[in-house]
Amino acid sequence: MKRYRPLVFFGLAVVLGIVTSVLVFSWLQSEKSRLLAATLPTSKNVQVLVANADIPWGTKLTPEMVLMQEVPPGAIPEGHFTTMEAIKDRVLLADVKRNEMVLESKLAPIGTTGGGVAAVTDVNKRAMSVKVDDVIGVAGFIKPADRVDVMVTIEPETGKHGSSISKMILENVKVLAAGTQMERKGKDEEPKPVQVITVEVDVEEAEKLALASTQGRLRLALRNPLNSERVLTKGANVGALLSSFREKKAQDGAVRVEVIKGDVRKEIKF
Repeated sequence: MKRYRPLVFFGLAVVLGIVTSVLVFSWLQSEKSRLLAATLPTSKNVQVLVANADIPWGTKLTPEMVLMQEVPPGAIPEGHFTTMEAIKDRVLLADVKRNEMVLESKLAPIGTTGGGVAAVTDVNKRAMSVKVDDVIGVAGFIKPADRVDVMVTIEPETGKHGSSISKMILENVKVLAAGTQMERKGKDEEPKPVQVITVEVDVEEAEKLALASTQGRLRLALRNPLNSERVLTKGANVGALLSSFREKKAQDGAVRVEVIKGDVRKEIKF
């Protein structure tokens, strides 16, 4: 028996070593899992409001126009909404497409009670409508949110000398609405549709537009939305129109023409 005692102790030591190793390994694995769980953030999707159909600007929102949609936290911009009540009776300042997130930046200030043109008009400006025809209205291509320049052509008064003149009176004006209304010009004439353009102007611009609409004929020029340049013009009359694109005369009254053949330049005087 004494002869096998060292083997027994050795076997016990091996078993204890194995058990200890297993316990230490299990403890290390549990600690590793705990540390990973503590360091990695738990990200859950957030429920936000999106449009359930294309909604035009000027519309007063109702809960039926939106729905809740899950979005990852990292994809949510500032100004989003998470409850239906938060957008009730708010008015859109810009078009919203289907499944697009409803944001505070696209809504009129709280307290704007009505929808339509009044809601999207700048608080320091006015909405003013002018009647135009298809030619004046750029053949029907003008739509809300476009930018236009306004020109007027004024004829001389009857019996007075002078010529017609055209002048740009307003630049980079925002279009708020475009539509048609029925108008009867004569007693016996049938009513005809007339295009009406509503633009956003300040008080001084409204005065100019009111005078221009009664004294002359208005023209609208559609602008590229990226072009915000302001141009000052002298206006155009018949004299300036007919004198444009003429050959310039030399000081001695002769007309000089430069002829280029290859690398040889020659000037001929008439």
